[in-house]
Amino acid sequence: MPDGVITATSPYHAPSPLPPVRTDWTRDEVAALIALPFPELMFRAQSVHRARFDSTEVQISTLLSIKTGGCPEDCAYCPQSAKHEDGVKATRLMAVESVLKEARAARDAGAARFCMGAAWRSPKDHDLETVCAMVEGVKALGMETCVTLGMLDDRQARRLRDAGLDYYNHNLDTSPEHYGAIITTRTYQDRLDTLSHVRDAGINVCCGGIVGMGEDETDRAGLIASLASLPKHPESVPINLLVRVAGTPLAQAEAVDPIDFVRIIAAARITMPASRVRLAAGREDMTDEAQTLCFLAGANSIFYGEKLLTTPNPEASRDARLLARLGMHTSITQGEIQG
Repeated sequence: MPDGVITATSPYHAPSPLPPVRTDWTRDEVAALIALPFPELMFRAQSVHRARFDSTEVQISTLLSIKTGGCPEDCAYCPQSAKHEDGVKATRLMAVESVLKEARAARDAGAARFCMGAAWRSPKDHDLETVCAMVEGVKALGMETCVTLGMLDDRQARRLRDAGLDYYNHNLDTSPEHYGAIITTRTYQDRLDTLSHVRDAGINVCCGGIVGMGEDETDRAGLIASLASLPKHPESVPINLLVRVAGTPLAQAEAVDPIDFVRIIAAARITMPASRVRLAAGREDMTDEAQTLCFLAGANSIFYGEKLLTTPNPEASRDARLLARLGMHTSITQGEIQG
C-alpha cells in the first residue's frame, strides 16, 4: 500500500483509499487555510478529521515532570529556565519507583500514554540510563511511553529505542523566523537534528509548538508549515496556548483570541491529517466552548490531570464532565508539551 494511503475500517471514515499525505506545505498555503471563512475552515477540518478518526474519540495522556527546574536554556516562555527570575526551584531526577507509582495512578485513571519530562539541555548518560529504566517500567504497566529530555544525539536516541520508548517529544515552538526572539541557547537546526535522530532510531515523534508568544499570523502559518513539511509528519502534534508565567519574559504577552487559536488547530488537522493533534498547555484558561471548537476543528488528544510540567491543567472531573456533555469518549487502548 502506498505511503499515506489508509484503508478505512471505522463507520466514521470516508471511503478508501484516502489521498496521500502531503509533506510539501508552504507558508502561503497554510496562511490561506487559516484565513478561510470560519465555517468553511471548520468544514474542511471536520471532513479531514472524520476521514481518518472517530470524531467522538479523544486520546488521553498524562504528563509528569521527572526532573524540574535548573535548565540552562533561555526559552522565554519557560519557568524552568535558570536564567529567569523567580524560576522553578531545581529538583533532582525522581526515583524510578516514584515515577512508576504515578504511572499506575495515571493508568487507573484512564490514561493511555504516560509522558515524562526532564528540564535538561540534553541528558547525561547516567541519567539517561535511569530514564530508560522508567520507560521499561511504564511499558510493563501496559502504557505507551513518551519522554522529553532536550536535545539527543543518534546514540542516545537508539538507547531510548532499545528501552522500548514509543514517542519522543521535541517541539519546534514557533516559526524559524520568530524563533530567535524566543530562544538563543539552541538553534532551530538543533531541534531539527534531534527530530532526525529520533526518527532514524525508529521512535515516533511528538512535535508541535506554542501560540501566543508575540508571533504574528505569518509566524503561526510558518510553524504549521514547518511541521507539515517534515520528511514524515509527527505522529503527535501538541498545540499549546502560551501559559503566561510570572518571572518569564513572556509573562505580559498579549492574550490570543480563542477563534484565532481554533484556526491554528484546524490548520494543523488539515495539513497533518493522520496525526494526533493534541490540545495541550493553556486549557486551564479556555472556556468549555473554546475547547469544544478545538475538538470540532480536529483536536483529538489532551493531557489529563491537574498539572502539566509546572503549569496548571483543568481538573480531571471538569474534563470528564465536558466530554460527557459533548457525547465524546476517551481512548484507553492506544497511545508534548509546552517546553
